[in-house]
Amino acid sequence: MPPRDRPVRYPRNGAGDAALTAGVLAVLCAVVPIIGDYLALPVAALAVVLGSIGFVRADRGTATNPWKALTGGLLGVLAVFIVLIAQAASGAFG
Repeated sequence: MPPRDRPVRYPRNGAGDAALTAGVLAVLCAVVPIIGDYLALPVAALAVVLGSIGFVRADRGTATNPWKALTGGLLGVLAVFIVLIAQAASGAFG
């Protein structure tokens, strides 16, 4: 009997790619005044969560895009700061 080949395992890059997409979208929504208050924060949270999942997968060796995951997560954090600074500047906290 011939030896069986191992099944090919493709990298699980979906979380990192989605994190980068969500991070860019969150930053773009954060700079738009009305949309930023309602849409940017949930999308930024999604970017941070997906970025951490993608980075853990890359650390374990099942994904090959740690920089996309890290960049997406950091863009999500940046979007949160942009929204908070915009709300503080407009006096929404007070």
